[in-house]
Amino acid sequence: MNLVKVQTKLMGNAFEFIALSENERLGKDQIACAIDEVKRIEKLFTTFSDDSVTNKVNENAGKKPVEVPEEFFSLVYRAQKISALTQGYFDLSYGSLDKDFWNFNQAMTSLPNPADAKKSVYLIDYRNIILNNEDRTIFLKNKGMRIGFGGIGKGYAADCAKRVMLGIGVSSGIVSASGDLNAWGYQEDGSPWTIGIANPNLKHSFFSTINITNKSIATSGNYEKFVMIDNQLYSHTINPKTGYPIKGIKSVTIITTNAELADAMATPINILGVTEGLNLINQIKGIECILIDDNNKLFVSNNIKLIK
Repeated sequence: MNLVKVQTKLMGNAFEFIALSENERLGKDQIACAIDEVKRIEKLFTTFSDDSVTNKVNENAGKKPVEVPEEFFSLVYRAQKISALTQGYFDLSYGSLDKDFWNFNQAMTSLPNPADAKKSVYLIDYRNIILNNEDRTIFLKNKGMRIGFGGIGKGYAADCAKRVMLGIGVSSGIVSASGDLNAWGYQEDGSPWTIGIANPNLKHSFFSTINITNKSIATSGNYEKFVMIDNQLYSHTINPKTGYPIKGIKSVTIITTNAELADAMATPINILGVTEGLNLINQIKGIECILIDDNNKLFVSNNIKLIK
């Protein structure tokens, strides 16, 4: 058996596909099918294409419901369930954020007025995404509302790519979508896959590893984009309830059964913080997490087993 790897850019992110195949040519053909599947998902859910379903829904915000494909409707339905579970800290209508108000690329020396910050998020509310199951329509209640799949789309694409690879005979493999990862089956020697947990203080290095099979991992961290104000580090992630950037956690790693759920849970746990975040995770069966706070202290949920 050959371990075949292909790296490419999809959905604006670095993707890596690994397949344990009979030979390199077969492995590359199998991975090509997975890449085509991710491209299909991207076309359906993107906001960067005028004719995407997402943009049709957004264009009709406050006007009328839009009939959408079943796959699109189903993902929004599941996203709404996650929003309810996380008290709205995961929210597809995060796309409504006033991005002109926040610019982490420029020198921010102070936080904005709380009232102004709150105004920047006033359109974010998953309860105003109205789903009609009979007509398979989605209606954004307020004009100016926008949905986006940045918090769940990569994970969903990784799940779809895995499904395609399994369907064409890849019984062991990995799909990695820039921090969201699906691993199934086993390595050539029969051992589980060893996955590195990113070190938030040193890019491209790991602070620990974990052995997994048939699991998904998603990592969300402030080490990619942040701002320092009064010696406090603030992540580029905005709390949808306050309009303020979050602080307190450097990285969150979620481990569960599918990449869609792992992807969607990473941001809300980041926002909730160590105590509330762990409390929520420990109440949900089949999901675990690893947290590193701003003081580099490590916290893990009840059933985590790190290798080192």
